[in-house]
Formats: sequence, structure tokens, C-alpha cells
Amino acid sequence: MSEKKRGTTCYYHDYTDDFVKSARQDESLPDDYRWIHKNLFYRLISAVLYGVAVIVALVYGKVVLRIHVKNRKVLKEARKTGCFLYGNHTQPMGDVFGPVLYCFPMRISAIASPSNLGIPVIGKLLPMLGGLFIPDSMGQMKQFMEAVRYHVEKKRCIVIYPEAHVWPWCTFIRPFPATAFRFPVLYHVPAFCMTTTYQKRKHGRRPRIVVYIDGPFFAEPGKNKRKQQMELHDRVYACMESRSRERTCEYIRYQKENGTM
Repeated sequence: MSEKKRGTTCYYHDYTDDFVKSARQDESLPDDYRWIHKNLFYRLISAVLYGVAVIVALVYGKVVLRIHVKNRKVLKEARKTGCFLYGNHTQPMGDVFGPVLYCFPMRISAIASPSNLGIPVIGKLLPMLGGLFIPDSMGQMKQFMEAVRYHVEKKRCIVIYPEAHVWPWCTFIRPFPATAFRFPVLYHVPAFCMTTTYQKRKHGRRPRIVVYIDGPFFAEPGKNKRKQQMELHDRVYACMESRSRERTCEYIRYQKENGTM
């Protein structure tokens, strides 16, 4: 890791820098990796583990992190169709369990890097909990896309952190690509965003975590898919950027190495 930390300021070179690394940061998926499991026993274990995850999310989100969620009701209609939920990536564990809580009773799946398999204990359980790991090879891409479609057809909420890298307590929205929005365009389902903000507490050093849910956002009909992706990206990014201004404190400051933000 090339970044240097000095007190509560983190210095970075570009937006692809990693501030949180797993034990298997360079993990890649085996050639025979399977995204869809229809085995009854596997699905039963998966359901039980997800039930446990809901309880853990409730305790960790409400008791440990004390997350406050605003506007969660907008996700209610998405239970009928499934949806994609985009968020800024600022909590290593909170971003794993938070959406489980925000989307309940809708089950979530999450598009993620294989490096997450290296997270202690929970990493190996993520596939059963709905982890959709991005393949490294084009040969596996077809199976991956089929798995995304499978979860959409199950009317689940598919979570995407388009910033890709976790920057703990980061208060601004980092640039992310429009390609992340090909899924709602392709599958004709709504997109939502969840923006994690940090606000000053009356007591205590760590900020209060407030998450805003916004949407739905739909692709504009009658346009080519590339333009739909770009417009959807722009609308979601603008909403998240606007919500991020609700912050009232900066627990960790991120600054570019040359001294500019």
C-alpha cells in the first residue's frame, strides 16, 4: 500500500488506492467456480445463514455502529421487481451488513471483488450469503451475468459499491464508472442509491452514521443502452453527491499526495 497515514489524514495517489486490504487481496476465482447453486441442501444452509446475517446486521448496525436510516420506505415497491442499490464504500463491515438491514425483508446479493473471500471468518460464507464475485476471465462472464439475472428474477436487491475500494469514514463521493449501471438498463429494473454520511455527535469522538436511501431511478426509454447507462450514472452520482453534503464532521480526512483534494 503506497498511501501514508498521518494522524487522522490519509494521503492517496489516486482513487484506486486501497486503505483496507484483505488476507487474499489478489484472489481470483477458480475455473470451475459456480455462481448459481440449485442443490436443495446448499439453498437450505444459505437460507439459515442469511437469517443469522439479518440478526447480526440488526445488532451490528443498530447497537455497534448505531446507523440511522432515512427514507427506507422508497424500497418498498422494489420488492415486486427486484432492484440495484448503489452506495459509497466507507465501512469495511458496515457495508457488508448494512444493506441486509436497509432492504429487509427483501433479500440482498452483492457484486464484489474476489478479494472479499479473504475477510476473516465471513469471507468464506459470502457466496452463501449472496456474494456475486466478479470473474477475471471473459470465459466466466457469461455464468456471472446469468447469476445476476437469476437474482433479479428472484426479486432481490443487488448491491453495488461502484467506488470499488473501501475508504473508511470518507465524506465525499469518489468518481465511479457508468459501466456499473449496465445492469438496471439490461434487466429493466429500478436503481436506488444509499449514501452514507457522517455527522457530529453531541458526545463521543466517532461520528453519527446517517444513511440516506433515494430512488427509484429508471433508465430513459427510447435511447441506446450506452446513453441510458450514462444518464442513469449521472443522476445517481448527482444524488449521492448532494446527500454527501449532509455531513457535519470529518473523522478521517483524505488528501491527495500533491496537497490537493
